[in-house]
Amino acid sequence: MTSEFSTLLKRLRREANMTQEALAERAGVGVRTIRGLETGERADPRVTTVRLLADALGLRPEERERLLASAVRRTADADPPEEPGAFAEPAAPAEPAATGPQGSPLHETLADVAEQVAQTVAARWRREEEQRQVHDPYPLPVRWRPVAEELTDHWANIRRMPPGSTHDPLDLSGQLDAIVDVYRKIPSGRLVVLGRSGSGKTILTVRFVLDHLKSRGRADAVPVIFSIGSWDPTAITLRDWLAAQLTRDHPGLAAPGPGGPSLAAALVETGRILPVLDGFDEIAAGLRRPALEALNATTLPLLLTSRPSEYAAAVAETDVLTSAAAVELTDLTLDDLADYLPRTTRKARGRNRSASAWDPVLNELRERPDSRAGANLAAVLTTPLMVTLARAVYSNTPDHDPSALLDTRRFGTPEELEDHLLDNFTTTVYRPRPDHRSGPLRTWEPERARYWLGYLAHHLNRLDTPNLEWWRLGYGMRRTTRTLVTALVISLAIALVDGVVGTLFDSFAFQLVDGLVAGLLSGVLFGIAYWFMVAARDAAVQPSGVRMKIFGREARTGRRPLRRLMIGVLCGLVFGAGYGIVRGAINGALRHISLPVVVVGSLGDGLIYGVMFALAAGPTFGLLTLFETPLDIRSAVNPVSLLRTNGRTVATQFLIWAPTFGLLVGFGSMLLVRPLSVLLGPVVWNLTAALKLGVISGLGGALGYLFSLTSWGQWAVFSRIWLPLTGRLPWSVVAFLEDAYQRGVLRQAGAVYQFRHARLQHHLAAAYRPQRPGPADREPATPHAPDKPDEHPDPGARR
Repeated sequence: MTSEFSTLLKRLRREANMTQEALAERAGVGVRTIRGLETGERADPRVTTVRLLADALGLRPEERERLLASAVRRTADADPPEEPGAFAEPAAPAEPAATGPQGSPLHETLADVAEQVAQTVAARWRREEEQRQVHDPYPLPVRWRPVAEELTDHWANIRRMPPGSTHDPLDLSGQLDAIVDVYRKIPSGRLVVLGRSGSGKTILTVRFVLDHLKSRGRADAVPVIFSIGSWDPTAITLRDWLAAQLTRDHPGLAAPGPGGPSLAAALVETGRILPVLDGFDEIAAGLRRPALEALNATTLPLLLTSRPSEYAAAVAETDVLTSAAAVELTDLTLDDLADYLPRTTRKARGRNRSASAWDPVLNELRERPDSRAGANLAAVLTTPLMVTLARAVYSNTPDHDPSALLDTRRFGTPEELEDHLLDNFTTTVYRPRPDHRSGPLRTWEPERARYWLGYLAHHLNRLDTPNLEWWRLGYGMRRTTRTLVTALVISLAIALVDGVVGTLFDSFAFQLVDGLVAGLLSGVLFGIAYWFMVAARDAAVQPSGVRMKIFGREARTGRRPLRRLMIGVLCGLVFGAGYGIVRGAINGALRHISLPVVVVGSLGDGLIYGVMFALAAGPTFGLLTLFETPLDIRSAVNPVSLLRTNGRTVATQFLIWAPTFGLLVGFGSMLLVRPLSVLLGPVVWNLTAALKLGVISGLGGALGYLFSLTSWGQWAVFSRIWLPLTGRLPWSVVAFLEDAYQRGVLRQAGAVYQFRHARLQHHLAAAYRPQRPGPADREPATPHAPDKPDEHPDPGARR
């Protein structure tokens, strides 16, 4: 029996002049699958299959949404969906109205979700513009011009013209406040913005997002900035990566969505997200070609930014971005500098109030542009990045004189001048000063702050990403080092728990030895588990996309308790058996028992602990799943709030895990005593021993799980203990990161931090020298001390 989906798929295939065999080959599915979907024999089209078919047919966004909506309705008729999740309360009924995609419940649900995302994105980037003082006193001019024809696709493709039509080029010239109007001139909706380092590409993307959202209609796509430098096109598809990034920055979008595994995936699939891909040049060199090929395999409207040379090199290896127009940002002019820089200083006092501290620099550029100093300045002060650095070092600091930039003995080349500005930027912004937005900033020694920032930059370079993610701060170290550190922290924590709790039941001397043995064994076993589950895969433990709520849960998360129960049983069995065997062997060796008896005793202990831990871990994991509920979209929109949300989740998990696991272990041990006495001989056991084992197992198991397999625990191990202990970060890491954000060194991009510019990140990383590990309260080594700007010869001229 055919359905709306079957009829629509057949019609779209015929309109594309494709046979079933051709469509199957292009989509990478079987011919029988195509035939079954068109005849109605297959009543459960998967979203992944529908996505492949839409890509193979080259559907427009509205056609793609219609095909997906019909597939969702078909699946809903066969198997009504579960609750979609707590996300601003929208819910799709089982019998949608037959009003088409535009008025369907699916459309309305996703429109509501997209509206919330739009509000969050707008608030985030408005705050970011304020933080970066973009409008103080006004935004620096950003202009562009058309690029060479070899970097642009055919205008017929850009304009979506039918064969044989005339296709004159579009006039795409403009400036910052017209970026949305220029973009909307492009019928394909695909634009590449090229510009050299610091030319204002990121400023342009932020302005594009904010201006686009101002005029956005309810049915329009939401522009969202993605730092594309972290994308590996060989490991994950573009749409899946976009959905993952959305989920990271908006955890509420991880809730099950209509017609997809999550709301994030549904938004991407239905074309409700307009990707603004910032930093194509930051993709690893070997991945740029596959990245461009992956972008060309989609018809998604998008805006892509890159440095010209990296984009041109990728184009030379494969092709231009299909159907994309391209523009290139131009340099600032002398008039731009003359208008902007004097307005960034304090008003002059005295007779000549029109004088500015920047007059000597501007006069040199205007009257002697061919001099050595003028040429150096003309080469440097042509990008918004360098102008804002010069402003930070000289305009915002009363005792620094911009005329020092004319000293050709210190700055003989443009590169030396740029290095001087980059060197002194961090020193200048860390001068003690009151902050008009949030009161006095915390005082950090400039050299120490520079060293810590250098480590963070070095860490990002090692990971080859611009995203400073708090849950990956320890991942710049080798995998073996991470595993050993994790095992060490777990060993100490469990030894402490075993020793303290055990003294309530046994003598201190006995419990000291028992605690050391238990801590060592637990650390080794948790370390092995961490190696195979995390380190060997070179994966990070991602922040939790759920929260724990015991009462008043709004929705399910889509996770299956039975599956988690079976995983818990298996893990508990393996862990308990290994722990029991090794513990039994150690006890036998310490008592000088014969080898056969030791072997039998060890196997018996392995059986006892394996069964006990399996029967306790399985139900505990299943119980945790029952208390999970999706995060709301507004619950985590910046790094600190995401960290706090995960901290609360981990604390609740601990409070559930410890008593549940402990009670099950203690109760299970009492139940196992009699049958094991029959199999293995008399077993000395009583209520006190069961209580002791239960308390220690509950607390120790919870701590081991927390430190090894949660993102908050990994943050605690590396960022709160190991990295400060070795001097690479301060003890108060959150305060330092937030302070760096307030000072303009870092910026926030959703749930992660980034350096305000990649150039600053690479400069700090190059200056970092990790020769002196030690406690964070020691003075770090700084091999490349910044130049000290000259003091102003006449302070009155600045005031």
